[in-house]
Amino acid sequence: MYIMKQYRYIILVAVTFLMGVSAMAQVDKKDVRRGNRDFRKENFREAEIDYRKALVKDSMSVAANYNLASTLYREGDYAQAMQTLERVKDVAPMSPASADYYFNLGDAALQQQDYQKAVEAFGESLIRRPDDLQAKENFIYAKKKLQDQQQNQQNQNNDQNQNNDQNQDNQDNQDQNDQNRNDDQNNQDQQNDQDKNDQNQDQNQDQNDQPQQSQGQQPKISPQAAQQMLQAIQAKEKETQDKVNKQKAEALKSRQKEKNW
Repeated sequence: MYIMKQYRYIILVAVTFLMGVSAMAQVDKKDVRRGNRDFRKENFREAEIDYRKALVKDSMSVAANYNLASTLYREGDYAQAMQTLERVKDVAPMSPASADYYFNLGDAALQQQDYQKAVEAFGESLIRRPDDLQAKENFIYAKKKLQDQQQNQQNQNNDQNQNNDQNQDNQDNQDQNDQNRNDDQNNQDQQNDQDKNDQNQDQNQDQNDQPQQSQGQQPKISPQAAQQMLQAIQAKEKETQDKVNKQKAEALKSRQKEKNW
């Protein structure tokens, strides 16, 4: 298993990267040297304070920034170490010592899993020191991690797209099922309405088919009832006729008696 070659703790003195006397005047060499002594004693907290004091006077001091980054790295603050190194990336001189600067920048980027920046930093280190085997190994390692990271990201994107497509299909199926249920309900409602209309029409037809009794028309009677009524009328007429005949007979008898007198 490959083991990454880690941070190079090379402590720079204030004069190492100075480009001129004017720049040197801005750096408090005492703070840098005091920080270097604390660093070697592994008093990292005190060393950090010393380097920061130097940076108050010259924020672009390569020695103070580089050594502060080394201190922060030892304290486990990889993000701050990388930011501190980035601050002087543009002013780091093209010298063999700057190869270690980019080497450490790449190592801090690896700790942050920023593999793209690590590949770039180790590449810069190799430009300045092409025969550095550790830089080559770390460059290959960082590049492999970057490829794995990109592949994992691609797989996650594919899975996410697949999940989105599946969710969309499920939603489409759900919408179609809802639409089918609505259509079935509408058809059932329409059928119920049609059945109700047909029933009302049948009832109206039945009522129309029944014979209507006209106003003032006497209801029909059965033949038996009509026979009984006829017999009653005939009996009544016979009774009346008998009375009339009886009265005529009595009147006739009365006239005959009058003649005999």
